[in-house]
Amino acid sequence: MSHDLKAALTSFALEAGFSSIGICRPSAVPHLPQRLGAFLDAGRHGQMDWMAERTQWRSDPAALWPDARSVIMLAESYTPDYDPLDILNMPDRGAISVYAGGRDYHDVVKKRLKRVGRWLLDQVPAEQIKVFVDTAPVMEKPLAEAAGLGWQGKHTNLLSRDLGNWFFLGAIFTTIDLSPDAPAEEHCGSCRACLDICPTNAFPAPFQLDARRCISYLTIEHRGPVDEDLRPALGNRIYGCDDCLAVCPWNKFASTARDHRLSMRPELKAPSLKALADLTDAAFRALFSGSPVKRIGRDRFVRNVAYAIGNSGDVALIPSVRNLTEDPDPAVADAARWAVARLGTAG
Repeated sequence: MSHDLKAALTSFALEAGFSSIGICRPSAVPHLPQRLGAFLDAGRHGQMDWMAERTQWRSDPAALWPDARSVIMLAESYTPDYDPLDILNMPDRGAISVYAGGRDYHDVVKKRLKRVGRWLLDQVPAEQIKVFVDTAPVMEKPLAEAAGLGWQGKHTNLLSRDLGNWFFLGAIFTTIDLSPDAPAEEHCGSCRACLDICPTNAFPAPFQLDARRCISYLTIEHRGPVDEDLRPALGNRIYGCDDCLAVCPWNKFASTARDHRLSMRPELKAPSLKALADLTDAAFRALFSGSPVKRIGRDRFVRNVAYAIGNSGDVALIPSVRNLTEDPDPAVADAARWAVARLGTAG
């Protein structure tokens, strides 16, 4: 029964739109407490205080739901049809991380997870499930590695020989006892591409990340002004950073996203910094409706835009950013003053 159910589940999940599926036990990642503890003790989580909360659940998936006997890990590809690194050569344009340019993945992946979950419960009505997509204290990447979907590369993101590293993860915890898959093996070899391309040297060592220096963290999670020493390295990245993902050689085997909702919206692919600097709160909410970008709010986003303008070397953008020097948000005003001074020196 378990074998037949697993085979049918795999078939249904792939037909439903997922790119890959694997299964592990909730107890399959015993190294998590030590790894998470070392990360937190070193302060590498920065302002992400939530990472230090509910650590028992975060470091022990079995404690999250003691009745769960299996964890079904699913991957959904969002591989872009363009090279994100090309946008970094457009200084008057903003670079938005590929994952955030389409519909919010939380909505897309969770609906697909629920569809798979409902199918599963139809087969075994007496059992139970819980679905998670990046919104609960679930360490998806280690669980996905344990379930055989891929391995955590030197950039700490999950990557696969079939999917590259452009994919979202979702989890279905269930009381059903399904046979686990073999864990994935690491295939990074001697490659250092992801480490060497990082503009801020956010990797203290292979397979380690200091979020406090990561551009994704700085532009999304970090509140208030960014350290002046790090601002030039932001370049024109205004939400997230894809450098370490885009340069991975395993991407050559990946196919583009199947669900068009996860593709970059044309208006968010290399948008004009000048136009973005003028965003009001209402205009920001309208532009990023349905996008993960909306979560950080207008102020943090426009702060990032001001940094990007300061890094552009384009003195024609000075009037746009000068209008922000008296912005009600202190971080925006500080970023704008920095940008005006930097462009004045450039001019």
